[in-house]
Amino acid sequence: MSEAKQRKQYTEEFKTEAVHLVRESGKPVAQVARELGISANLLYRWRGEEHKARSLGTTRTTLKADAEEFARLRRELETVRKERDFLKSAAAYFARERK
Repeated sequence: MSEAKQRKQYTEEFKTEAVHLVRESGKPVAQVARELGISANLLYRWRGEEHKARSLGTTRTTLKADAEEFARLRRELETVRKERDFLKSAAAYFARERK
């Protein structure tokens, strides 16, 4: 049996510093990624997230927290809609039974 491959976790501070290093050093993203021992695609993603957050006047951490909260609220809304639809059906059923 093979072990499941664990995904590496990087701190927000590491991500921010890596993006800062790309911006300040003038080196290509791929070179900085090699020096840090991470995937260039990962560093490109972090840089994009940072750029998006800056354009919105916030931080990557806040942006991520907002996205998670939005996803949670969408799931909750879907649950509430299902409950509402069920209760409507139940009310209609009992209204027919009383006649």
